Amino acid sequence: MPFFVYILYSESADKYYKGQTNNLEDRLKKHNAGAEVATVKGRPWKVVWSTEKESRSEAIILEKKLKNMNRLKLKSFIDKYS
Repeated sequence: MPFFVYILYSESADKYYKGQTNNLEDRLKKHNAGAEVATVKGRPWKVVWSTEKESRSEAIILEKKLKNMNRLKLKSFIDKYS
């Protein structure tokens, strides 16, 4: 089963959120419905980058790397790989 690593952006909050899931469409709906505490503020969220990984363990490794990036590095990453 494929897993997705994704970066969301909120224009209203000017913030990024990084995560991983096995159903990106459903996960985005949950973020925008206010069902996730971490993203309840800043709605609506939009996907600015995503990639597919073969396993959850691969997705978690990449998610951790993204979460350790500062804002400038994250923006450069998005620009480079989008």
